[in-house]
Amino acid sequence: METVKDIDTNNKRFLFRYLKTPAPYILILPFLGIVVFVGLYIMAALTYPGGSATFPGQTGFNFWNNYLCDLLDEYALNGELNTGRFYARMALTSLCTSLLLLWFYLPKLFSKVTVNLTIMWISGLVSLLIVFFLAAQTHDKIVRISGIFGVIAFISSTIELYRAGFYKVSLLGMLSLFIFLVNYYIYETGIYIRALPSIQKVTFVICLSWFLTLNLQLFKKIKPATK
Repeated sequence: METVKDIDTNNKRFLFRYLKTPAPYILILPFLGIVVFVGLYIMAALTYPGGSATFPGQTGFNFWNNYLCDLLDEYALNGELNTGRFYARMALTSLCTSLLLLWFYLPKLFSKVTVNLTIMWISGLVSLLIVFFLAAQTHDKIVRISGIFGVIAFISSTIELYRAGFYKVSLLGMLSLFIFLVNYYIYETGIYIRALPSIQKVTFVICLSWFLTLNLQLFKKIKPATK
């Protein structure tokens, strides 16, 4: 009969077969990718022709009325060709690539390999890979499918962080999960839908802050080990 020790050993072989300790500079890339994402999205917003679900005739991008996903569409909601979509799509690629790199090496933050860590690793990678297709015409399906895997990744990661003693980071992860679920609830039910564009941006700030904190903690742990 396979013991818990055997299971942990098998998981370690699975997770770390190709997961070698990265050079510290590799872990600077997720931070830079997030900065590039923000910069490109600002450019996308500045070049967005106009229109929102609430006010189709508005000019330009409106912080309170437009969703970030509006910037990805080929045509703006006022019917004009969306010249900002190139910046938005490059921004999405930069963000997903950066977070994939972070999540790929995230197990290195933990000293003990568990089944939950394996679930965290796989679900997070799958969720981010699916988000790459957010600019496709199947937006709602992409959001729902990636959201399911994302929730699993959020829950499993906050558990692992708490077990490892990263209590503040775990608390920020729980806050990120909560506001993510609030977004999803409003999105599916339509309750307070007028407030969703603003809530979405607050969600991005909180979640990106959590990812940056994870990246910093991982960098601090990896750097001494590579000297």
